[in-house]
Amino acid sequence: MNANSKQRIVLKVGSALIAPNRQGCSSRYLLAIAQFIVRCRAKGLQVILVSSGSIAAGAHRFPINAREKSTSPAALMALKKAMAAAGQTEMMATWDKFFDFPTAQILLTHADLRDRERYLSIRETISTLLDHDILPIVNENDTVTTDALKVGDNDNLSAMVAAAADARSLVICSDIDGLFDKNPHLNADAKLLPEVTKIDASIYAMAGGSHSDVGTGGMLTKIQAAEKAVSHGIDTYIVNGFKEASFNELLAGKNPGTLFRGSATPMLERLHWFTHTVRAQGEVIIAAADELHSAEDCANLSSDEVLDVKGNFSEGDTILLRSDDGTRLAKARSNYSSRLLKFIAKQDDSKLMDSFTHERSLIAPQDIALLSPKANPMEETS
Repeated sequence: MNANSKQRIVLKVGSALIAPNRQGCSSRYLLAIAQFIVRCRAKGLQVILVSSGSIAAGAHRFPINAREKSTSPAALMALKKAMAAAGQTEMMATWDKFFDFPTAQILLTHADLRDRERYLSIRETISTLLDHDILPIVNENDTVTTDALKVGDNDNLSAMVAAAADARSLVICSDIDGLFDKNPHLNADAKLLPEVTKIDASIYAMAGGSHSDVGTGGMLTKIQAAEKAVSHGIDTYIVNGFKEASFNELLAGKNPGTLFRGSATPMLERLHWFTHTVRAQGEVIIAAADELHSAEDCANLSSDEVLDVKGNFSEGDTILLRSDDGTRLAKARSNYSSRLLKFIAKQDDSKLMDSFTHERSLIAPQDIALLSPKANPMEETS
């Protein structure tokens, strides 16, 4: 990483580094990370810290038998939310004691990020904090989030934050040195990939599960995050956060792990937000897949090209357009609810269908993102 004026770096630190034994926060690994942040700021770099760990930090505040009594999923979720509430203050206090400059807490849900007005508000808040030399510390708001509202892991959250903050670099800490061609915990001959210039199915095939029993993100979510970030032009590093040498090498301009090169032709900001942050609420299966080559083609879809409608969504919600063979075609905003689209799709009377779509197209033309076939095996709809 090279120091440029006002260059912004997002650093993502996971639960295993914060509370490795689930017995509260530990300075064992955090001291080196805090020193890295201090040295970055001394070089004129603006740092945003995305820190997991509230649940792991708060777990010791609850008796061991509390989890055993939480036999239902709802009870266990309530316990985890309570752990997050208890652990978040401890985690912030732990970070704060390492620095002689102020910090600020930002707790987010996916609902905050996918709403355009709130997304821009987040962006303004982060920029204002950085302009006043305050370190933003971001985490998912595990205390209040639900399955429908959560990002789910802080790897992907860090990429969304990096895009919102217009960062130059994203550094994701892992428990291994970077991306290997096979799991290094299981294969002694695994080879580290020092640089990745294209994220495709072969790169995703190298991702295994999470080795740590503390965190929620494995290599898969880190590659997902890298894909989001590089499409915004953000260089993304996966490094070993347990090694102090990783941070020394980064400061020296060296690559201690795997570098995913940011795209030389990044997506437009609003299109990136719509593609990589907004989550589709349903799907529309269409018959005209071979004729869909532009956003204008999407906006001009006719009702007789709709084969099926999946999920429940409202007018104005984001949807996926798929072909009947399952290929992802585009992400767009629907001008109609799923219930009305299902009704339209079942009609044989073209005049009746045209009466619904005469004044408004099926798809809102201002928010359309064409998609490439997905190498990423992540869920598309919430």
